[in-house]
Amino acid sequence: MKRLDFVTLKLFVAIADSRSLTRAAEREHLALAAVSKRISDLETQLSTTLLYRRPRGVELTPAGHALLHHARHMLDSLDHLNADLSEYSVGVRGHVRLHANTSAVIEFLPDDLSDFTARYPQIRIDMQERLSHEIIAAVRDGLTDIGIFSAHIPAEGLSIHPYRRDRLVLVTARDHPLATRQRLAFAETLDYDFIGLEQDSSLHALLHQDSQRLAQPLRMRIQVRSFEGICRMIDRGMGIGILPARAVAAYRESLSLATIPLIDEWAERELVIGVRDLEALPLIARQMVEHLAGASSRDPGPDTDTDADADADAEVEDTTGNSASADVKTKV
Repeated sequence: MKRLDFVTLKLFVAIADSRSLTRAAEREHLALAAVSKRISDLETQLSTTLLYRRPRGVELTPAGHALLHHARHMLDSLDHLNADLSEYSVGVRGHVRLHANTSAVIEFLPDDLSDFTARYPQIRIDMQERLSHEIIAAVRDGLTDIGIFSAHIPAEGLSIHPYRRDRLVLVTARDHPLATRQRLAFAETLDYDFIGLEQDSSLHALLHQDSQRLAQPLRMRIQVRSFEGICRMIDRGMGIGILPARAVAAYRESLSLATIPLIDEWAERELVIGVRDLEALPLIARQMVEHLAGASSRDPGPDTDTDADADADAEVEDTTGNSASADVKTKV
């Protein structure tokens, strides 16, 4: 195993992708004879057959599939190594890979990452928006340094750190029958059509789970990939939805929506930070985890106009010190 080289591993991946020694040779700009010899030498070195030779190409043996899995990870790690070292050559002193769910990307990370990059202006952040279960898998497989996802998704084997809390609200068009409510329970919404996120999202799973507990089907009329898509569908009267209050606030200028606080216990969600091993992370990645984990202490808390515990007609002080009405049924 110590004699494995990256050129041969890259060639093997090319063969697996193309199912052909000839096409792999063309892709890697090598002679067919050289490709054939490298693979034969690799099989001899590993004492196992990696390819079934067929008249019209090749297929991977079980051992070949196992090698392909590890080869892809090794080549991916090599790419990240090259990227990290190249950043140092131009003065960037670090590279952090971050995967986060939609709630974190829209509600919290713009401010939190802006603060962090202000402190460390020479780092590069590779951030990708993913579903919570995809993020957990990426952290486990070493495809990202840091993951931010919903706390109710099982994440065994990861080191978990608290990040932020968000509150879910019912979102309706302004002329919807539920728009006049001060607050309500999820069970009271199940007679209406819903607009929601795609099937694998943690928010969809949360709603589906509670609808099953209530023994009432969730009438999911349309599923889209973004909060904006949900809000626009609701604005056009196509259904209702449940979204984070902060996310809906982003569309209050352009759409005619009403938000009503939910009294269900699960409506206050927790977002967490997950890593494989905090001590094994690069220094700059550990500093980012510490910065993000401390963000909740800098959080001013939920908006008063979507806080289910506020009195409908209470007067509260806003962040500028001015008096504002805390009507719990917010029109946005």
